[in-house]
Amino acid sequence: MSFMKLYYTAKPFIPRRVQLLLRRLWIRAMLPSYRNVWPICQDSGKPPKGWSGWPEGHKFALVLTHDVDTARGHDRCERLVNIEQKLGFRSSVYFVPKRYPVSPDLRDYLTSNGFEVGVHGLNHDGKLYNSKEVFMKRAVQINRYLKEWNCTGFRSPAMHCNLDWIGNLDIQYDASTFDTDPFEPQPKGMDTIFPFWVPANGTRKGYIELPYTMPQDSTLFIMMKEKGIEIWKKKLDWIAERGGMVMLTTHPDYVSFDGKPTFDTYSARYYEEFLNYVKTRYEDQYWHVLSRDMAKFWVENNKHKKGHNRGHVSRIVPQIAGLV
Repeated sequence: MSFMKLYYTAKPFIPRRVQLLLRRLWIRAMLPSYRNVWPICQDSGKPPKGWSGWPEGHKFALVLTHDVDTARGHDRCERLVNIEQKLGFRSSVYFVPKRYPVSPDLRDYLTSNGFEVGVHGLNHDGKLYNSKEVFMKRAVQINRYLKEWNCTGFRSPAMHCNLDWIGNLDIQYDASTFDTDPFEPQPKGMDTIFPFWVPANGTRKGYIELPYTMPQDSTLFIMMKEKGIEIWKKKLDWIAERGGMVMLTTHPDYVSFDGKPTFDTYSARYYEEFLNYVKTRYEDQYWHVLSRDMAKFWVENNKHKKGHNRGHVSRIVPQIAGLV
C-alpha cells in the first residue's frame, strides 16, 4: 500500500490535533531547506513568450479563491465573502459535493452577487487519484455536479492532481496546481506565476490551468502559526513587480469571526487586512477577475502562443506535511 493510501486509511482514526502537530513539526524541520524556493521561487517570475500584458494596462492580475473543505467552512462561507463585498472584491468558491450538503440557496446567493461557484473534488477523501479507473468513475459524478451547478472550473482537494486525467472533466479551467509550495502532498510546482494551456492529448481535451501563487492561509496561520500577513505582502509585492497573477487560496473552515481563534482557526482580520493592503497599496494597478474570467481571457489571448504548454505534473511520493 502506498504512503498516501495508508495515510488516508488511517486519517479518520487520528485526532485532528495530532494531525496538525505532525504537520507543524515536519514543516518546522524542513523550512530551512526550502528558503530558496518558498514563498518565492525566482524562476517562477519569467513571463511567457509573447506576453503582451493584462487588459487596460494593469500591472498585475488578482484572483481570489476559497476552498470549502467541510460543513464548518460551508456555514462560514457567507461571512467570509461579505468581507470581500464590503471592500469591492469578488471570489471563486469551490465546494465538495459529497462531503457535506451544499445549499442551493448559498450557491444562488453567491452567483447572484457576482461570485463564482466551482467543484472541489467529490469526497475530499484522498482517493480521487488512486487509479485511472477510480478517477474516471468519479469523473462521471463530478461532471454531473459541474453541469447541475453551471460551473466551468474545478480544483482537486489537497492539491492532488494529474493534469492528463483532469482533461476528462467538462471544464474550461482547472486550479489544482501552484507555482511553488513544497509543503503539499505533491510538492512539484509549475514554476510560473502565470496561467498556462494544457494541450489536448488523444481523447483528453485542452484546458487552462490556473496555479495558485500565494501561500495558503492554512500553511501560514494554522501550520506555521504566523501572527501577521508579512509573508502574504512580500509575495504579493514580488508578483506585482513581475506583472504576474496573484491567486490566493483561503479556507472559510479555518477562519474565526468572533475574535477568538482556536488551535485550528485564525482571525478573519488577517484576510481583511490583506484585501485592504491590495486596495490601498495598488489602487488602479490590478486587474481583478474571477477564475472563469481569467481562463476565458487566457484562451482568447494566449493559448496559441508558444511557451504556454507546460506539460503535465508527474506523480510525486506524498510527504506528511501536505496531507490534509
